[in-house]
Amino acid sequence: MRRLALLALLALAACATRPDATTPRTVERVDLARYAGLWHEAARLPQRFQDSPTLRCTATTAEYAPLGPGRIRVTNACDNALDPAAPRRIARGEAYVVEGSEGARLRVSFFKPFYGDYWVLGLDPDYRWAVVGAPSRRSLWILSRAERMAEEDLDAALAIARREGFDLSGLIRAAR
Repeated sequence: MRRLALLALLALAACATRPDATTPRTVERVDLARYAGLWHEAARLPQRFQDSPTLRCTATTAEYAPLGPGRIRVTNACDNALDPAAPRRIARGEAYVVEGSEGARLRVSFFKPFYGDYWVLGLDPDYRWAVVGAPSRRSLWILSRAERMAEEDLDAALAIARREGFDLSGLIRAAR
């Protein structure tokens, strides 16, 4: 009986935790018209589609273009550092805004019907850099409008990622 009471108490305590204690916080609002355009990857957590025994993405870019209300075309590109003679890799997809998120949460697909989370966790007021991740905290990208992100901006972006509970021990930084 005591064991059951203890389990019930632990279950109630788990329900009482704040949502932001387990879920990364996004920015309040993203103006998708300002967000559109070319971004350069400054840093990322390793991703199987960017980092594998035959692929090491470098000079990675993401370009966003409006497709209609709440919809965005996504074009990602990178060079393969493991095969410099290979052509630039390009992946095209679409994203839609999650209802009620004010543009801060998107669902992105490169292979329909499969979608992934794209949450804007940090954003420079002038849209010079962004911190993008997923609620699982397994995906994280630091994006910059400039090809080479200023060190103080990168530090500010990484501080947001740390605050939101991302483990940065495996962080891959773009060549500087």
